[in-house]
Amino acid sequence: MTAVSPPSRRASAYFFRKPRLRLALLLSAPLLWLGLAYLGALAALFVTAFWSTDVFTGQVVTSWSFDNFVTLFSDSVYRTITLRTVGIAALVTVVDAVIAFPMAFAMAKLASPRAQRLLVIAVMTPLWASYLVKAYAWRTLLSGNGALNWLLGPLGLSGPGYGVAATVITLSYLWLPYMILPIYAGFERLPDSLVDAAGDLGAKSFRTFRSVILPLTFPAIVAGSIFTFSLSLGDYIAVKIVGGTSQMLGNVVYDNIGAANNLPFAATVATVPVVIMLVYLAVVRRTGALDNL
Repeated sequence: MTAVSPPSRRASAYFFRKPRLRLALLLSAPLLWLGLAYLGALAALFVTAFWSTDVFTGQVVTSWSFDNFVTLFSDSVYRTITLRTVGIAALVTVVDAVIAFPMAFAMAKLASPRAQRLLVIAVMTPLWASYLVKAYAWRTLLSGNGALNWLLGPLGLSGPGYGVAATVITLSYLWLPYMILPIYAGFERLPDSLVDAAGDLGAKSFRTFRSVILPLTFPAIVAGSIFTFSLSLGDYIAVKIVGGTSQMLGNVVYDNIGAANNLPFAATVATVPVVIMLVYLAVVRRTGALDNL
């Protein structure tokens, strides 16, 4: 008599023969969570941006209107804040890339294997500290009687104080590990034989950097820039601590949710960083950098 396999075994055999179905079942739970928690919240944000707030009662009026977008684009204050936010995010990204590139190269190509592990730990160590602790530490350093002015005083110089420059310095420090680690991973994937071959063919250091190293590590730089640019674009705490009277888009969102109690306008302002990041990712994708990550 032929033995009949139990249903669980038959089901396992069926899923084993259907790898795509098995993959779909594995991804169904996280994709469902992503759709509900992230995409659902994002859709609610865009919908709320077209609502308004009753000036007398403070209640949200669910009638559709473009008034918030008209105010956002016609008011010179919000245009200035938007340009300042994009400029700070771009400058932080450039500063971090300039600092991270030689550091990542030294970690991946010059340090010994044991030193590499220690350096990676050293780069990740600041991530274990509180965001507020690091931001307030920079506030202390950049204050009028802080360590920076104390060091520059004998030279007849002074620190930047609180403002846009202090915001760039603080954000560059906060997000630097997110730039170093992707570039370090890119350098680890770069074969030493290619650099040696360029030297054997007579290429000088700059030519080797421009023709071999930079093109092959560019996707890693792009990956790091996505982190630093997006995190700086949405930040509102650092500019509150060291920015003085400067404001960024995150501050406008925070103020309209809290003090102004204008949730629809806050949602309208919050769509700006989202759109900017979508445009940035589209531009990066056209370069082909994301395909090589």
